[in-house]
Formats: sequence, structure tokens, C-alpha cells
Amino acid sequence: MQGMYAQYATTYLWILGSVTTLTFAIPLFVTPISWARILRWKLPEEKDLTVYFGRCLGAFILLVEYFIFKAAFTGESVEFTFEMLTLVFSFMLAVHIYGALRRIQPITETLEIGLWMVLLTINYLCYPA
Repeated sequence: MQGMYAQYATTYLWILGSVTTLTFAIPLFVTPISWARILRWKLPEEKDLTVYFGRCLGAFILLVEYFIFKAAFTGESVEFTFEMLTLVFSFMLAVHIYGALRRIQPITETLEIGLWMVLLTINYLCYPA
């Protein structure tokens, strides 16, 4: 299937990537509570923010899982999937190390540093040529 404006595909991706990176990804990654306040979440009394962030994270994990299973089942986009997983594992490792250094997370999250290191190592060991 080809869209009516397929000739603008890369332009669309550049615009979409730029806008969502600046308005969602970077603010959520760097200052999630400030981002939430800008979007008018009432903190700290409003506990639904935790549920919201959890559901958003769950949605993105499901997207990653889709690519994992698609690549495993079809053999297509295996290299892309490994590249994506390398980035996911690296960012998750950084997030957990940051939380451990700042002492702002429970011990279970600090212990997860080992999990992300193991997954990153296995990912590199199995990376397709």
C-alpha cells in the first residue's frame, strides 16, 4: 500500500521526529515531573500520573516486542531490531545508573543495572554480521 503523499515520506519523518523529540522525548527523559506540570497534572496529589507514565512505557515496550517477534518470526529487519535493542538497553542502563547515583530509586531498580548490562552484552554477542 502506498499513501497518496508517499513522495513526502522522508519530509514527514524529519518533521515528526523533530517535533516529538523536542516536545515529548527529551522533556520526558530529562524532566518528567516538570513536563507533567506543564501539561497541568496536579502534583503530588494526583496519583494518576504514575499510572499514565506506566501505561505509556508499557505501550512503547509492546512496540519493541512487536519488532522483536517480527524479526524472529520472519527473519526481516533483524539488524534494525538489534540496533534498536542496543539503544533501548543502553538508555535503560543509563537511566538506572543515574537513579542509583542520585539515590532516587528502590534497590530493585538499582539491581536492574545488572540486567541491562547482561542484555546489552548478549545483544552485542548475538549481533548479526
